[in-house]
This record gives sequence, structure tokens and C-alpha cells, in this order.
Amino acid sequence: QVQLVESGGGLMQPGGSLRLSCAPSRMIFSINVMGWYRQAPGKQRELVATIVSGGSTNYADSVKGRFTISRDNAKNTMYLQMNSLQAEDTAVYYCNANLRERFNSPWRNYWGQGTQVTVSS
Repeated sequence: QVQLVESGGGLMQPGGSLRLSCAPSRMIFSINVMGWYRQAPGKQRELVATIVSGGSTNYADSVKGRFTISRDNAKNTMYLQMNSLQAEDTAVYYCNANLRERFNSPWRNYWGQGTQVTVSS
């Protein structure tokens, strides 16, 4: 079964930037919606941003103007550019994708394993 692989998390000072990446572990047939979610300690998982194959995006109010979601459809790779990071952005960030593994596969929802982002001085 295909997996979503995330990278790019780490420790950053407030005001700094990080870039997250997410891609399937092997070649797949097609991806529809992709998105980033995050979960802070003691809180529920929440939407950060989504992007559809045509490029339309949606952001949580808390990250608008600071985060940018993008995707490279040729590489089936999604990115999250995070600027002006705040302590409140500290969380585990999860990649999500609705995809078809093969041409005759059903659309299914997949999650990555999560990558830790810590914003602290």
C-alpha cells in the first residue's frame, strides 16, 4: 500500500521559516485533494490548508498570509511554506491526500506519519 512521506519539520525560532514536503512513497495514478493538518499537544487535529489538482487553495484563518500551500502535479508532491512562525504553530503536521493508486483503484484517503514542527526561542 502506498504511503505519504513527509519531510522538512524541525526546530525554528519565532519569526523564522520552514518548508514541509509530502509525496507518495511510490508512483500512483492520480491525486485529487491534498492538504496539511496539524495537532498540538492536548488539542484536536485541525486543518491548516488544502489544495486541489487545479490549484485552488483553502487556509485556516490562523495561518492566512503566513503559510503557502503548493503542489507539483508532475511530481505528485505537495509543499507548505511556513513564514513568520509563531509558538502557536508548534504541532505535529500531517499530510493528507485523496488519491487512486492505480487506474482501476477507488479513490481513498491517506495520511502521512507526521512531522514535528517546534517554534521556540
